[in-house]
Amino acid sequence: MPKLKTHRGAAKRIKKTANGKFKRHHAYTSHIMAKKSRKRKRNLRDSSIVKPCDAKVLALMLHG
Repeated sequence: MPKLKTHRGAAKRIKKTANGKFKRHHAYTSHIMAKKSRKRKRNLRDSSIVKPCDAKVLALMLHG
């Protein structure tokens, strides 16, 4: 069986943490920001951890 290739789109967006979890950034932060509340924009700035059900798929995409 051949080697698996890394999914380059996912590799550019998602980083693996030291504990083996995956870190991602939020969507909806690029434009049309005027109608979004200050609180919502502030919360979107932070990165978040990928849910365990999605982490299984990412582990295959990123070989990790």
